[in-house]
Amino acid sequence: MPRITAASVPEHREAQRRAILEATRELLATRPDVEPTFAEIAAKAGLARPSIYHYFASRDELFRAVVVEALPRFRAAVTEATDAQDEPMAKVAAYADANLVLVADGEHAVISTLAAISPGAFDDSWVEEMHGRLTGPLVQALRDAGVAEPEVVAELVNAVVHRASALIEGGADVDKVRTAVRALLAP
Repeated sequence: MPRITAASVPEHREAQRRAILEATRELLATRPDVEPTFAEIAAKAGLARPSIYHYFASRDELFRAVVVEALPRFRAAVTEATDAQDEPMAKVAAYADANLVLVADGEHAVISTLAAISPGAFDDSWVEEMHGRLTGPLVQALRDAGVAEPEVVAELVNAVVHRASALIEGGADVDKVRTAVRALLAP
């Protein structure tokens, strides 16, 4: 019987599960163009490949678990950045900037890669709702600024964020892109 490395079996199982999720996230962040295999994930987590099946029955189940963990982190980072601002348009710029920081940190690559390799990971009402709520702070800031059609303008702001994200992921200087986006959204 394998030795547990925590105070209890449930704590050990949670630590192993966390190790698998973190290994998957790291592989996706560092190699967004390569779908990680269970063997690679297990090796990075310090486990035997068959051990993963004790925690996740399939790749889609594992990838969905990564999405379920990533989306709240994304939302928390964006909400924290926008809440730190007093003026509505400063909140809009903070929203964009927080997203670009997440891109530079590799978090966006994780979500983008998962959307490409495992669309099933997003086929869940909770995931769809959480993904939709990511723009909540932006829409509210635009409403507070008195912008007409805040949902439409939010889509336009996100178009700028997505294009800036592509520039960063393509190797553009992160600070220059962030500065340009801030100048565009909060001159």
